[in-house]
Amino acid sequence: MNYEQARFNMVEQQVRPWEVLDSGVLSVMSQVPRENFVPAAYKNSAYCDYAVPIGHHQEMLKPVLVGRLLQSLNLKDDEIVLEVGTGTGYLTACLAKLGSYVYSVDIIPAFLALAQKNLTSLGIDNVTLKTGDASKGWADRALYDVIVITGSMPDVPACYKNSLEIGGRLFVVTGTSPVMHARLITRVAENDWSEVNILETDLPPLENTRPKEQFHF
Repeated sequence: MNYEQARFNMVEQQVRPWEVLDSGVLSVMSQVPRENFVPAAYKNSAYCDYAVPIGHHQEMLKPVLVGRLLQSLNLKDDEIVLEVGTGTGYLTACLAKLGSYVYSVDIIPAFLALAQKNLTSLGIDNVTLKTGDASKGWADRALYDVIVITGSMPDVPACYKNSLEIGGRLFVVTGTSPVMHARLITRVAENDWSEVNILETDLPPLENTRPKEQFHF
């Protein structure tokens, strides 16, 4: 399979038509070899328009969602990013190429080992990976310019809104399957945030964030 051609087709036929026009985002998605980040059994599906399963009941974000996510963040090359949910490291790689430094955390050690291998193979070294449960926040650093949560949550988490610098942005998907909302939250002042709905989507929940089941008598 010609992965370079498949990558070009992904950008031009999937991502760009989804109103992703930012040249920096399109360039990064044209460069990062997505096939290196999928399980071996799915290599030939790396550039298809669907969420590739990666194990542990998780999946890679669709290319179109990655494009819209990155474009909405408008990431600057001097900004510090927190990524919650590393997976195999594809989005991590894109964030690292657009920003200054990425701190990425995942609750599944196997993902972090794989992500580290994938990132190292591409010479991406402006990333720190850590194992942990970030469902209730992540306080390794006081504040971040950008926070990306790659699993869905029932509601917008206040702990992450408060972890943004002034002017910082939070990407999070909230709601209940099958219709969820991808949101961009911007901290405009110490106690003030603005919010924009980007699109409708559907993601597996971030570990330990499923709402408790309701019992009816």
